[in-house]
Amino acid sequence: MGISADVHEGRGLALVSVWTGLVVWTDGLWYRWWTGRRSQTGRWLYAHHPAFEPERAARRIAARYTELREAPSIVVAGVS
Repeated sequence: MGISADVHEGRGLALVSVWTGLVVWTDGLWYRWWTGRRSQTGRWLYAHHPAFEPERAARRIAARYTELREAPSIVVAGVS
């Protein structure tokens, strides 16, 4: 999808640093990433997508990337 990223892997897990506030990780079964939101109790909310649909997961991750790039201020993980 034309998005540059850094990949770190080991111990059955891969982390992909896409953009400030957007790290995607997978265990080979699921892709997961922070939505940029927290629950009412303060817990971070994550999106997930099954790894057997990588194209659809990539589209969802690209949409989050676009959302972050177009945000008026940089969103940093842990800050909502």
